[in-house]
Amino acid sequence: MDFLEIARTRQSTRLYDADRPVEREKLVACLESARLAPSACNSQPWRFTVCSGAAAKRIAPCTQGMGMNAWASSVPVFVIVTEGAYNVTAGIGAAVKRQDFRSNDIGIAIAYFTAEATAQGLGSCILGWFDQKKIEKACGCKGKIHAVIAVGYPQPGDKLRQKVRKEFSEIVDWVES
Repeated sequence: MDFLEIARTRQSTRLYDADRPVEREKLVACLESARLAPSACNSQPWRFTVCSGAAAKRIAPCTQGMGMNAWASSVPVFVIVTEGAYNVTAGIGAAVKRQDFRSNDIGIAIAYFTAEATAQGLGSCILGWFDQKKIEKACGCKGKIHAVIAVGYPQPGDKLRQKVRKEFSEIVDWVES
């Protein structure tokens, strides 16, 4: 699969096959892809906590509430993405530029993770709706949680949905002189 094909076929999966476990080697490939993602001064300001089995069952309710993510109970693996510290050069750059680059860096790493999940035949969904304190208690992770990634095999018959995106001309300006 080339990258453009991955971009065209990756979608937020919300119908998981709860009876099909995710192979560790596929998760390792996703994590390795995220590890190789670019970051400011190669600081890699992230930590990934993989929760499967009973741990995933504890995380699911932490992502639900007010009608959100009711489907999460069928997710076999959750990956909690927490913010880590800068290295010295990225910290200096952030202070001088008065800009925190960690959110950008973490977003890139999550994009690499989910792209590799697609290449591995897995579904994923990046969740922003979660209870930080409940997740900390459920899995022991520390630090600011940026996202929770649901990972698993889509249910058979979960079809690729049509992507609704802005037109190319609405998001691109081309300056040549």
